[in-house]
This record gives sequence, structure tokens and C-alpha cells, in this order.
Amino acid sequence: MNRSSKPAKPALSHVDAKGHVHMVAIDAKAITKRSASAVAFVSCSTDALLAIATAKKGDVLATVRIAAIQAAKQTSSLIPLCHPIPLTHVAIDLDIEANGVRITARAESTDRTGVEMEALTAASVGALTFYDMLKAVDRSMTFEVGLVEKSGGQSGDFSRSPKRARARTKLSSRK
Repeated sequence: MNRSSKPAKPALSHVDAKGHVHMVAIDAKAITKRSASAVAFVSCSTDALLAIATAKKGDVLATVRIAAIQAAKQTSSLIPLCHPIPLTHVAIDLDIEANGVRITARAESTDRTGVEMEALTAASVGALTFYDMLKAVDRSMTFEVGLVEKSGGQSGDFSRSPKRARARTKLSSRK
């Protein structure tokens, strides 16, 4: 395949023609309902799962939920080029599984820019908080984070393919 027949790379919205990073102008975009969900899966030992109920630091799952919600609200302070947006809803679901904990974060807003980063930040900080609460029991915990779906905006809807999601789940399930 020669160079001229390669598909063009998509343009990066946060990089200008000179290669400098910048915050994307959103003033011309329509205000629409936006939503996104992200998942973090924390792989941990059985001992860590059992310690959820007796952790010396306090209520592990409540702390994870509050930290994740707070993180979603602080995304623009943590990620340099994210716009501060008014979130209309953040939900955090925690599912204890045989080999870890699944943290699902859903963020919603009615604005000119999406909420993928808010959902991803919430899931990530939730996973970090889970680690912090139980590191005395299991310092070998690991986690993976990914966007599951998003809707609204110029780029349209996105949903992770079921085949790729299954592969990720199998990878996360290895011990």
C-alpha cells in the first residue's frame, strides 16, 4: 500500500495547525443532552473483597461512590483542556464480583460539550479510592478503565463493541 492510498488520520481537536495544544472553542456548538458511561474494573484478592466489610478506614463502598461523584465534578480541574460543565446527574454503581469490583460511572449534562471525561474520571478515581481503602490488605490490585458508551454531540453516539467488551472482561478476570 502506498502513502497516497492510506486513510487520513482523524484530526485531533485539541491540536492546532502548528501542533500546539489548545482548548477547543465550543461556543458555536449546539446545546444538547449528553451522557456517557465508563467502567473501571479493579482486580483484587479474595482477602481484599472480604475486607470491604471490615476495613479500618471506614465504609469502603460509600467512600468509593462519594470520591467518584466528587471527581466527576472536578474533571476540568484535573484534566487541563476539559471545559467546566454543569453536570445534571452522576450515578455510580458498584458490583462486587468473584475477582474484583466493577465501578460503573454515568455522567449527564445538557451543554455544548460531552461528558466522557467526567465519566472516565469518576470511574478512575473510584478505582484509586478502592485501592487506597484496601491497600493494607492487597497492594497487588490493578485496574482497567474504559468508555462504555456516549450519546449526544457532533461526533454522534458511541458504544463499545460487545466482542471487545467481552475480551476486556476476560483479561480483567485473569488471576
